Amino acid sequence: MVAVRRWLPGFAALSAIWGASFALIKVAVDAGVPPVWVALWRCLLGAVTLGAVLLLRGEGVPRDRALWGHSAVVAVLLNTVPFILFPFGETRISSVLAGVMNATTPLFTLLFAVLTVPEERHPGARRLTGLALGFVGVLVVFGVWRGIGSGEAAGGLACLAAACCYGAGFAYLRRFLSGRPESVTTLSALQIGCAAAELAVIAPLAAGAPHWPGAGPAVALLVFGAVGTGVAYLLNLGIVRAAGTTVASAVTYVMPLWSTAIGALFLAEPVGWNALAGGALVIVAVVLARPRPRPATGAADQAPKARQPVR
Repeated sequence: MVAVRRWLPGFAALSAIWGASFALIKVAVDAGVPPVWVALWRCLLGAVTLGAVLLLRGEGVPRDRALWGHSAVVAVLLNTVPFILFPFGETRISSVLAGVMNATTPLFTLLFAVLTVPEERHPGARRLTGLALGFVGVLVVFGVWRGIGSGEAAGGLACLAAACCYGAGFAYLRRFLSGRPESVTTLSALQIGCAAAELAVIAPLAAGAPHWPGAGPAVALLVFGAVGTGVAYLLNLGIVRAAGTTVASAVTYVMPLWSTAIGALFLAEPVGWNALAGGALVIVAVVLARPRPRPATGAADQAPKARQPVR
């Protein structure tokens, strides 16, 4: 019980922060902030926060060219592209639906792992059932029997594409970066820094100069970047160290509950029965699709075996 009390407050805070991210995105895009600028502000503020942590810990910047190259690829898949796609999607669908779409990330991760990781080539009937059930849940969320408007379809597909990028990024990270000797702090700061540099080139070309969106949306962007990407990383790392990666990954199940509640209560977004039922199907699917936990082996089981990427 004492051990649970150590990580449970951080777990609840992390799930709430990441769950609230979809509402913060909605506030920004509804104020006219272009999706690419939402992504850039998020990465810039996250990079500043993580850079400050590096300075406080006295960690230097690696000079390994291969590491920089792999980090740039991971940044494209886990940050640059999905951080644009989710805000774009939310110009057409609610933050509630975007939060449910994000919950499919572990299913895409399994799909790409099966395709690229040799030891995952035979996932078994249980995990394949979860994969299929998850995408049935997505269809239920959108109420396909009623027909889907072109705008809602575009928004939903953009969010699914973002989750797909996450899945590809996690598979790439596992293959090329999970065994690196550098600290999690250094690798994550490098990843977000690369994403900020990529977006700094893209944003002015795609959407012109930034504009002042108003005090409320500006605060939303500040919280989204500094807290949603920077502080949330520190909470995630603390959970990994205190309870292990299995517990840390379970935040995926709780995030849709927060995103749904926050979108409904603070943004007055409608929550239909099909969104709740489809979201429940997706969560059940993720539970089925995740690998079975390995037996504990003492302290080593509590340490992160692969770095936790920043999202």
